[in-house]
Amino acid sequence: MRKPILTYSLLLFTLSFGVGTFAQDAPATPVVAKEAAKPVHYYHLSFVVQEVGEDNKPVNSRVYTTTVTTATSSHASMRAGSRIPIPTTSYSSGGEKALVNTQFQYVDVGVNIDVNAVHEIDRQLALDLSADVTGVATGNEPNLHQPVVRQNKWQSVAFIPIGKPTVVFSSDSLDSKGNLQLLVTATLMQ
Repeated sequence: MRKPILTYSLLLFTLSFGVGTFAQDAPATPVVAKEAAKPVHYYHLSFVVQEVGEDNKPVNSRVYTTTVTTATSSHASMRAGSRIPIPTTSYSSGGEKALVNTQFQYVDVGVNIDVNAVHEIDRQLALDLSADVTGVATGNEPNLHQPVVRQNKWQSVAFIPIGKPTVVFSSDSLDSKGNLQLLVTATLMQ
């Protein structure tokens, strides 16, 4: 009876020694170093929507501002606009004192700007930027009585040098030699 206990003890000793040896020879589990937390910075963004004439000088401009952060879930939206009525149908109810009834369709015009994924790369601010600038054009033709709605839509990743006004979008005007552009200035807030 002593023989089986001795064999059993020897087997347990061999297994524990073998496992211990195996564990020592196995590569250590890699320790993932935590990335140093990047400091969160706040930036003041100034957007200038500018109409530029044929002589390359500003004719009209509007300024929109917001504050963004370099935190991971940063998002900013700006909306400024109006709803313009455009007559679609008109009918009268006969007779000498006819009553004219006009139906309208409303069109949204204005400026919509969205900023996402703001982060710093060297001395520039990188951001995912989309802009929609829609307006009613003043007609150059005196006989044209219907409004002309102009729309410019842009979306891109932009790199803005900090503190320097930068043209990020520009579109030629279809009815003149001017253009419409969007300038952005990013200023670090202390």
